[in-house]
This record gives sequence, structure tokens and C-alpha cells, in this order.
Amino acid sequence: MNPSTALARVLVDELARCGLAEAVVAPGSRSTPLALALVSHPGIRVHVRVDERSASFLALGLARASRRPVAVVCTSGTAAANFHPAVLEADESGVPLLVLTADRPPELRGTGANQTVDQIGLYGGAVRMFAEVGTPDPVPGMVAYWRSLVGRAWGAARGGRPGPVHLNVAFRDPLTPDGPGREWPEPLEGRAGGAPWISRPGPFAEPPAFVLPDVERGVIVCGDGDYDPVPFLALAELTGWPLLAEPTSNARRTGAVSAYRQLLASPAIAAGPAPDLVVSVGRPNLSRQTLAFLRRARRHVVVTAGSLGDPCAALPDGFADPARTATDVVAAVAAPPALTFDEPRRTDWSRLWLRAEAAARAALDAVLDEQETLTEPRLARDLVSHLAAGSLLFAGSSMPIRDLDATMRARCGVRLVGNRGVSGIDGTVSTAIGAALAHQAADPAAGAFALLGDLAVLHDQNGLIIGPGEPRPDLAIVVVNNDGGGIFSGLEQAGHPDFERVFGTPHGVTMERVAAMADVPYIHLEWATDLPKALLGEGVRIVEVRTDRAESAALRRRLQTAVDAALAEAL
Repeated sequence: MNPSTALARVLVDELARCGLAEAVVAPGSRSTPLALALVSHPGIRVHVRVDERSASFLALGLARASRRPVAVVCTSGTAAANFHPAVLEADESGVPLLVLTADRPPELRGTGANQTVDQIGLYGGAVRMFAEVGTPDPVPGMVAYWRSLVGRAWGAARGGRPGPVHLNVAFRDPLTPDGPGREWPEPLEGRAGGAPWISRPGPFAEPPAFVLPDVERGVIVCGDGDYDPVPFLALAELTGWPLLAEPTSNARRTGAVSAYRQLLASPAIAAGPAPDLVVSVGRPNLSRQTLAFLRRARRHVVVTAGSLGDPCAALPDGFADPARTATDVVAAVAAPPALTFDEPRRTDWSRLWLRAEAAARAALDAVLDEQETLTEPRLARDLVSHLAAGSLLFAGSSMPIRDLDATMRARCGVRLVGNRGVSGIDGTVSTAIGAALAHQAADPAAGAFALLGDLAVLHDQNGLIIGPGEPRPDLAIVVVNNDGGGIFSGLEQAGHPDFERVFGTPHGVTMERVAAMADVPYIHLEWATDLPKALLGEGVRIVEVRTDRAESAALRRRLQTAVDAALAEAL
């Protein structure tokens, strides 16, 4: 067996022993040993994509939805650079990603050899661990080194603060397996019984809880993140403190304040008493109103809730504090000891928020239901409402996630995910497909949906190109096409004379043409009553809703005005 084949087979075998179940491969010559080792392994499902950026975001979606590390493989050169946006997203959102970049051997670097760049530490501080694996030499001791390295990489991706790991693997020719007759100087097998080289037994001990002070005006803010929201919902029920939940916190369930975005922007709440205490978990960075509210708090307790089932997975140095108001950083919280579920506390503060939520919710729904033509805010609200229990919804950045935040009602049974780490629009089609594949691998009958903007789809059209024989999810991609960048219509740039060209960026492309390019089913949706029927279907499909950017911005302002009026009357 030649050295390159031996190295690749050992790396892949050890990854499978650690628990690797999914891998994404972007074709290339120098990565041949890894690609062939992956596709021949019976325990790993392999996905092939022709675009490295799409491949890396597909792996990101798979890892995000499955909560397990996923490997992504590419050849040398600019291929590795195309992984960088997904690595940044994985870093900021805490998604475990195993980035395996093939490279030229040292003797070819710096010589002008074809397709050779400096890949050492390519992703900088965005990775939890980097290792230059080194060239495979047929000497005793290499197998133990390779397998222990994989064990450390797997642990770095999952433990501590989950995130991406980069292994740069140099291969010499020959890159394809050779015939029988050559023997490696030591056995290539791993531990007996299929065990990993390094075991990490659990379960982990629960961290001690920080006992919260007994205050009346408390608030719980659940930001983006993959953590268990149930303890925070229970805390809200027990204390009577309002719970403000971003969509991808998956905490907007019964008891949460669904209209908090408009409430915090309303003078009736913004000019009212400041909270004595804010308890935040995850990454609360979706709205300016929330950040302004955090700055008013006298005390701000940040909970570094763990992910991937490990309560110790988030370290204090990785806590989210975008408003820079944190006074305490803790691993878990407990309610004030005087409170019991037999008599949950209700105060003037909690009753104020209950009245405000009821008034705002009614005002929002009344405006949204005035016409049957689908608007961007109504589409977001109705889409979540129509999804069956067990469904997954991927929310695109910019306006889709904000319209969900502004209009979706509290409900259980739907899992919302999105690329909220860096909040870019790149790779969203591929991430949604990856998330759907992982979600349906666990439950084949579950529905999967995505709500994206037109620019995000155009930015990742290659994500729709899936070769014959590749795993395909059942995924309805609902696209809001307002012919440009809708988010800027609500910002201060909207009044600039060159706004339309520089920020609006009209393109004139319908999603029907995109669907035709990728050979996927397409439907144009106009009426709200037709939404449930439009969502039906199999495989990857596109549902387009065409809107007007200026009208959508005006509607969002009208929604806020309606809430302000309703609060003035109710409070």
C-alpha cells in the first residue's frame, strides 16, 4: 500500500470510530486518497459538490442540524480558500466542522508548482485546532500518530467551545491505491472492537447553578444558539419575568413574548421602568431594540449554556455580550429560592408585559390580515404557522430572519436554524440543504423548509446543483424576491440619491429562471390562502413570492405604528 493511501485510510477509519457519519467532498486530484477512502467506507454517507464554497456550507448545515462533526474535503490551492466563509460561520456559531485540505508536499511549496499556495494556518484564529499532518512515511509509529491526531481533532471540534478544526494533509504521488504485494511496516488497524484511539467517557457533570437575585423587574432574553430552552421557559413561568426569544433560539414557545421586537421599539415600553435584571443566553444580536434594552439593565447575567448535549461545552471566555453590559457570567442559573411552581409569581411588571403582548399581537395580526396578497411579514408569520410538528425551518439572513422575529407567533414543534454566527447571505442554499438532509436522516417523514431572500439564492445558486445519485432532501425553498437588497430599504441609506444602484442592487432575475437552471420544480405564489398547497411536494423545490421593497418597508412601519397605538390604549 502506498503512503498516501495508508494515511487517508487510517484517518478516515479513525474518524468513523470517533463517530463521523457524514462527509462532503469537492472533487480534486490532490485530495484523491481522502475522497476514495471516504466513499469506500460503509459507515459514512458522502456528498459530492462541484463548488467548494457550496460544499463547505453543505457540511455546515449537516453539522448544525445533526449536532455532530461533519468532514469536508478539498484539493489544494484556491479550493481551500473557498472554505473560509463557512469556517468563519462555524467558528462564530459554534458548529463542529472537520476541514480536511489536501496539500502539495513540502518539496513543492514555494517553487511555483501548480495549484500550490501557503495553506499553513490558512484560517487563522477561526479554528479550534490546526495541524499540519505531515507527509506519510512508511516507518513504525505513524499509525499511532495519525490516530491520536484524529482523536485530538475530534475532541477539539466537539468539546470546550465547539467549532471548526483544520487538518492540512500533504500527499505525494501516487495518489490512487496501488496493487497488492506491498506491505506497510506496521499494522494499520485501530483499537480492538472498533473503539476510537482516544475515548472520552461521559456523562459530564452538571455545572453549579447561580442563584438569581429576587427582583420584580426581571427579563429573560434568549438569543441564537443550540441550547435547551426549557429551563429558561420554566424560569419565566416561575418568576413571571417576560421571555424575549429570537426565532433561532427555539424558545419562542407558549409563554414567550412574540411581539417583543415592536414592544421594545414602542415609547410605552422603551420609556418605561428599566429592568432590574436581565438574564441572557445564546447570542442576542438580532435587533437594535434588544441591545438598547440590555443597556438599560442594572444587572446583566449571561448564561453560557452548552451545546451538543454537553452542559460544560461553553466556556466563560466564549460568552456573548454584544452590548458590553454583562455583570455576571455563569454556566447555569436557578430561580430565587423563595419561589415555587405551586405559586408562580405574578406582579405589576409581569401583568404589564402580558397586557402589552396581547395588545401588540392583536394589532400585528389585524394589519397583516387586511389583504390576501402575500406580504413579506405575513409570509413569515403564516409559514411558521402552517408547518407540521417536527418540521425544520432554515431562516435566511437579512430580512427573512427579521420578519420571522417580528411576526411569528409562539409555537412548539418546529425547529428553526440559520447562519446567525456571521449572518452572511453566502452559502444559505447549501446550508439549508445540509440541514434538511441531517434533519430527515433522523426522521425521514419530517418536513424541511427554508425562507430565503432573492440575493441569497442568487449568491448560492450552485447549492442547487446536485449530481445524479447524490442524497437529496425534501426541501421547499420559499424565496422572497423583491428584486434586490430589501434590508437597506429600512435603514438610513434609503434616502441616498444613489440608493437603488449601490444598495438596492436590482437584478431582474426571477426564481423561475434559477429553478430552470438547476432543473428543480418551481411555483409562483401570490395569495396567502394558497400557501399550504404551495408547500406540498417532494425533493428540492422553489416557491417564489414576489414583493415590492418600498411597499414592504412601509408595511413594517405601519405595523409599528399600529402596535404603538394599541399600547397607548391598553396601557
